[in-house]
Amino acid sequence: MGRLFQVTLEGKIYSCRHCKTHLALSDDIVSKAFQCKHGKAYLFSKVVNVTVGVKEDRLMMTGLHTVADIFCVKCGSIVGWTYETAHDEAQKYKEGKSVLERCKLDAPDGTNYWVSHEAHIGGSDPDDV
Repeated sequence: MGRLFQVTLEGKIYSCRHCKTHLALSDDIVSKAFQCKHGKAYLFSKVVNVTVGVKEDRLMMTGLHTVADIFCVKCGSIVGWTYETAHDEAQKYKEGKSVLERCKLDAPDGTNYWVSHEAHIGGSDPDDV
């Protein structure tokens, strides 16, 4: 195995909650209105420090998509998925973008979704701006 190469981001950074590897910038969020089986998920125009798994067709809430799971390059944790192909014309904007599951991330202020979520039950998520 060779030397691990990682991109270091500057600004408001979302990182892997397990190993703190930088994954995305808050400026690259396209939408916070996504859901995954564990709760909230965010669509990003760009993510870094991930490896891409096997492509597969998945029937999601918005129709059939060809997606691939993405994993943290350092610790190997699954952090979300990337859209390869959207089979519905109205969903084509997702192609080439990635979803990061909020529960797998630390927020730019260092909080973890599960901790902040339980502290704000009935209130607003501190990431909603």
